[in-house]
Amino acid sequence: MPGITVLLLGILVLPDAAVLEPVANMYAAPTEEAEVVSQAIYGSNVELLEQKDNWGRIRTADNYTGWTPLSVLRRDRAYAVGGRVAEVQCLFAHLYREADVTKHAPLLTVPFETKLEVIADHPDNTRWLQVQLPDDRTAWIQSGAVAFDARTLDIPAVIDLSRQFVGLPYTWGGTSSFGYDCSGFVQMLCRRRGVKLPRDSRLQVNCDAVVPVNRDDLAPGDLLYFGSSATRVSHTGLYLGDGRFINATTYQTPTVRIDELNDPHWTRLLVAIRRVR
Repeated sequence: MPGITVLLLGILVLPDAAVLEPVANMYAAPTEEAEVVSQAIYGSNVELLEQKDNWGRIRTADNYTGWTPLSVLRRDRAYAVGGRVAEVQCLFAHLYREADVTKHAPLLTVPFETKLEVIADHPDNTRWLQVQLPDDRTAWIQSGAVAFDARTLDIPAVIDLSRQFVGLPYTWGGTSSFGYDCSGFVQMLCRRRGVKLPRDSRLQVNCDAVVPVNRDDLAPGDLLYFGSSATRVSHTGLYLGDGRFINATTYQTPTVRIDELNDPHWTRLLVAIRRVR
């Protein structure tokens, strides 16, 4: 996990960089002309594996690797690994230079699941918390935007949560509320259940965290996988019940949307159903 020391083959390993942009693209090669393979969100801790010119190859908590500019990384300490750590629970949250939404524009806007180091409560207004950012600046955030003990959700709660993302843009390689791709969206929803899935749908469908389910036994919360064949999975979504599922898709409208499983487009492509163990 980010920020937590782990023992791997007898060697002590620590994440050695924190992300300084709301969403940092991870590229297949050290150039912005390369494909975006994934993303890392603000404040997340990553392992810096390699440096080339002004680029670093990083590994995220889900064991995914890609290249990102070194300028978006702080490389001397892990972030939000101790003390009071709050997690953003809104789709987006503004951070301000003072405890007031009217005096200045936000310093920055961060996505859902961003973790922040809380350093003080406002002395006169419980609506505000002061945070220290990964670049050592301080900022204020409204307390209603975060939680200190984000709870693990059951299936009905995850389904309710999923509907809040409807209309967000589909983003290839996206892993944040600024824009998800299909597997990034399903990975996030399962994370809210306390379940870790691999980053890609082709890996999710065969991972140890899930078991196969027949279509006759389909239930809300099950994961749907689509592709040209069972060995060529390329898309995923979460079943909501009543023949409907939610997914981040480029089909018809490139958004997070709710679709009908009996739509001929999806019926033709459905190749696997999985249930979280």
